Amino acid sequence: MQLIIWGFVSLHFGKNQPELSASGILISVVLVWDSLFRSHVSYTLSFLEEMWSRNLGNLFVAPLRPWELMLALSSISMIRTLIGMIPAALLAIPFFGVSVFEMGFPLLAFFFNLVFTGWAIAQVVTGILIRYGLGAESLTWVIPFMIAPVSCIYYPLSTLPPWLQDIAQLIPTSYVFEGMRALLLEGQWRGDLLQKAFLLNCFYFSCGLCVFLFAFRSARKHGLLLQTGE
Repeated sequence: MQLIIWGFVSLHFGKNQPELSASGILISVVLVWDSLFRSHVSYTLSFLEEMWSRNLGNLFVAPLRPWELMLALSSISMIRTLIGMIPAALLAIPFFGVSVFEMGFPLLAFFFNLVFTGWAIAQVVTGILIRYGLGAESLTWVIPFMIAPVSCIYYPLSTLPPWLQDIAQLIPTSYVFEGMRALLLEGQWRGDLLQKAFLLNCFYFSCGLCVFLFAFRSARKHGLLLQTGE
């Protein structure tokens, strides 16, 4: 995946030398992209900790509803993401002279869309984990990197070959980073791109929610909640 990503980065910068002088654009997009990875990993790791300790059975002996568990995992994910992101963004100011906070309100739109994407992925991963156990644990780390090449983090959508552009247009993160580049390089706020990203996120989150609820009911029916753990 890294070979693919940096291949497209090299291709893009080879054609667009003036963009190399855009102050801090790479640092900014890396910081914002990290919010997706952190939100997803924080969510799934919190769930995995319950599986590693064989605590899922104890949790659901109590009158805990699935949506309450998901709300708790989302809250923990948001706290952990902010704890990791804010110091990194502040350190970028004295070390590199780059402040993502200069984007103002649009930064919140970029951030929450990427966190929303991270949660959508996490819903699917936790559903697979609860149904098939820790054998699927590697999905926690793999999926964010799988969508990175078509997320257009470091290069615009036009850099991709046409067939891959069609795939990227189905990924909400591609619209987030296209909107971010428009703001940083052209000073233009593209609300239409963020709206598309949000609608796609709603769709994928709903699909992830269905996967989790289906897997949970199946696991409860087959007694799998008591069998998970190291």
